[in-house]
Amino acid sequence: MSDREPPRRRVPGPARPSRPGAAQRRPGPGARPARRPAAAAPRPPAQRSIRLGSPRPRLRMVGLALALVLIAFVVRLLQVQAVDASAYAAKAEQNRYVGQVLAAERGEITDRTGVAFATSVDAYDITADPTMFTRAQLKVGDAPEQAAALLAPILGQEQSALVKKLRPKDAGLRYVKLAGRQTPQVWKQIKDLRSALSTKAETDSTTVNVLAGVFSVPSSKRVYPNGNLAAGILGWVNADGNGGGGVEQQLNATLTGKDGKIRYAQSGGRQVPTVGSTETPAVPGSDVELTIDRDIQWAAQNAITEQVKESRADRGYVIVQDNRTGEILAMANSPGFDPNDLSQADSAAMGNASVQDAYEPGSTAKVMSMAAVLEENAATPLTHVTVPNRLHRGDRLFQDDIDHPTWYLTLNGVLAKSSNIGTILATGQLGKTQAQANQVLYSYLRKFGIGSHTGLGFPGETKGILAQPGKWSTSQQYTIPFGQGMSLNALQAASVYSTIANGGVRVEPTLVRGTKGPDGRFTPAEAPAKTRVVSQKTAKTLAQMLESVVDDQEGTGAKARIPGYRVAGKTGTANRVDPATGTYKGYTSSFAGFAPADNPRVTVYCAIQNATQGSYFGGQICGPVFKQVMEFSLKTLQIRPTGAKAASLPVAFTP
Repeated sequence: MSDREPPRRRVPGPARPSRPGAAQRRPGPGARPARRPAAAAPRPPAQRSIRLGSPRPRLRMVGLALALVLIAFVVRLLQVQAVDASAYAAKAEQNRYVGQVLAAERGEITDRTGVAFATSVDAYDITADPTMFTRAQLKVGDAPEQAAALLAPILGQEQSALVKKLRPKDAGLRYVKLAGRQTPQVWKQIKDLRSALSTKAETDSTTVNVLAGVFSVPSSKRVYPNGNLAAGILGWVNADGNGGGGVEQQLNATLTGKDGKIRYAQSGGRQVPTVGSTETPAVPGSDVELTIDRDIQWAAQNAITEQVKESRADRGYVIVQDNRTGEILAMANSPGFDPNDLSQADSAAMGNASVQDAYEPGSTAKVMSMAAVLEENAATPLTHVTVPNRLHRGDRLFQDDIDHPTWYLTLNGVLAKSSNIGTILATGQLGKTQAQANQVLYSYLRKFGIGSHTGLGFPGETKGILAQPGKWSTSQQYTIPFGQGMSLNALQAASVYSTIANGGVRVEPTLVRGTKGPDGRFTPAEAPAKTRVVSQKTAKTLAQMLESVVDDQEGTGAKARIPGYRVAGKTGTANRVDPATGTYKGYTSSFAGFAPADNPRVTVYCAIQNATQGSYFGGQICGPVFKQVMEFSLKTLQIRPTGAKAASLPVAFTP
């Protein structure tokens, strides 16, 4: 035996699975036959699992997208804040801030006691910013048309006119006024409509607030509490807020004041309260106090209105004046107008006819002829004047208003009976020749203010017509002494009688007592100019002669008598020049006088143009108006009768 160990017997084990790809061994010679594999034990079913993809690629993509967005924002931010900063700032400034005018409150016009004739109440100017109606702003092309359609019925304007304002030729225009001085109710309608559109636009993308660019500016509206009372004096205020006539126009600069300005931030048509604004306050206008007494003005206007209506006349005027100071207490016209509603006014009645109408005064002018005769010592009240039925002078045959036998009158009687022939004869004594007499008479007419402005400075005032004596026609030489062939206005006529009442000193008429500034300080008006026209003796004599016109049984002014008072006055009935044809047609009827005659305080003048019903004589239709207004004025001013008896001057003489 060999000392090697016998070979171990290999016990066959389970066959190893062949490696993938390994070649299968084929059994060779002498190889043991392979055993059958034992039946494999059953395995539990394998559980399948889902493996997630790697998140890193997606994170990279999201990070890249965010980086691109941030880069875009940074680039845009740099463009806005650095590159185009000034342009965007200017555009933001333009769209954000609105500048508007703050209208100054217009001063009041009051009577002499402080009662308001014209005042102002709260109102609004309706404005718009045209740049807020563009397609770029509202994304619609017809915003002006839509807005105009909504505003037209509220503002009472044509739609086309509003469209022109909302789409101006100047594309950069930021402010237009759509309507001025509208009531708070009008602005509330617009504001409510704008708010409704804004609310609807927030929920309805098809709705556009076309009224977002409509704003309001606090303003004021002129009102006249007394309606048509003193309208001819006051005038009115036009749509631009400026005086259009009367005192409103004459003293417009005083009444208007100085407008202010405001600039504020707005958004969506509303002011942004948290953003500061700049404001220059408006300075109110000054108040104007007139010399007019409201009560006397009412009495005068009521009296002349009734008589014009009763006589079916074209028009009439009444002047009431304080003869000592020249202050006008009333200046009434009929027909008149209501400055609160100019749409209903007659354009022919919108002025102040008392100072704008020029007409031939007739016999009320005889007082100036008599003043010249007395002052020149050409005659006295007792001088005898023989008055024939007809008087031939130049190329005319003159007569009085009635046929009469030869009158034997005193100079006082010539005035009392208003004789044209007697006046021609008396003034003929003013010079050795007619030419010299004309020159003397002319000088006195000028001293009384005929042919010159009264000094009132009223818009449209006429100075009348008085030709140089060298240009007087043959007939004018004899008609001017009794008030035909020259013209004046009603205030000039009243001033003539106030001059006699004031002892022969003419005081320029005044209508304004003074002004009160925004600080409440009252500044009196300048004292009126005074000019002596005739001596005090002549004025006193004339006053006595004028009493005969009213008191004497043969006088023409009996209807002007006032129980308890001494009244001096004169009637007038003149042929009237028709302004439409330039020929004589109808009559100018008038009455002028003052009271108390021996201590005059008040002058009243009345004139009526072209009375067509009833009497046309001045004493008959103007005498009662004079009496009514004078009585009221004396009571209002608490002027008592003097109690002295009238000096009775003879009217006639026995040849």
